[in-house]
Amino acid sequence: MSMLNVALPKGRLGERVLSLFEEAGFSCPAIHEPGRRLVFENPEVGVRYFWVKPSDVSIYVERGAADIGVAGRDILLEYKPDVYELFDLGIGKCRMAVAAPVGFRDDRDRTLRVATKFGAIAKAYYASLGREIDMIHLNGSIELAPLLGLSDVIVDIVETGSTLRENNLEVVEEIVPISARLIANKAAYKFKGEAIGRILSALAEKEG
Repeated sequence: MSMLNVALPKGRLGERVLSLFEEAGFSCPAIHEPGRRLVFENPEVGVRYFWVKPSDVSIYVERGAADIGVAGRDILLEYKPDVYELFDLGIGKCRMAVAAPVGFRDDRDRTLRVATKFGAIAKAYYASLGREIDMIHLNGSIELAPLLGLSDVIVDIVETGSTLRENNLEVVEEIVPISARLIANKAAYKFKGEAIGRILSALAEKEG
């Protein structure tokens, strides 16, 4: 049986993804052992798992280092990797949204200053509205930008909204719902289609 290389996102989401795979019949006892190993495999079920930074999953899959992986829809929309999106796992649900200080009103006579980590998503969204923006790319706490007058609004992932509320911010527009997606390398989907199909079917059956 050829091994299927699976890129899992590190962190809480990845733990939930691993549980889904294990419940679907693709367990790997070695991944639960303490230590600093980076690659874990179970030849009996034909899987080889490895943990990577969530934003890197699509790169490993696109480049063929992983046959399949799990990435948030935010990553797929932002970086547009050349991969197949196979299945919505229905976990890691949140939303991409525009947030602003409570009471904010957009003055369309001036350029809107938008702080975000998701430049491509924000740019496409405001282009669809015909709104001129000044994009401010940040990597840290995006919520800080409007509080200090760096930006008028932010575009970011919102899960519960508690961080926004604590900083007197609120969602003013929802852009797109986000969830975790199973993705596949295009060549692997062709040459390892049967193995990928087994995992896809097991996950879909469990979801159903």
